Amino acid sequence: MQCIVTVSFAKDREYEIKAAKGGANPFTPEQAQQWLAKEWADLGCVPINPVGKVLNLDRILLVAEYAGEKRFAEPGEWAARYAAAAIAVLDRNTVRVDVAEHVVG
Repeated sequence: MQCIVTVSFAKDREYEIKAAKGGANPFTPEQAQQWLAKEWADLGCVPINPVGKVLNLDRILLVAEYAGEKRFAEPGEWAARYAAAAIAVLDRNTVRVDVAEHVVG
């Protein structure tokens, strides 16, 4: 099944990345969580929760923010892996990551 992840940095700067769901997705949910955790660490992301607990939604949002708009504007393997991970972790057909508003929906 074809799924879409939209990453928005502003109203006029949105990027759609297609990803597969289920067996066609390169990630199991656990592998997707591991990939996001590695990217989180590699990018030096800082938790937004004052308690320090990091939720999957936080990882998806902040990995996009810290990775920067350029990785999505010039889609390549990294953006495709990000989209596949978001789809696998959230088990949704569409995911919208609004970096400017700090919302994942």
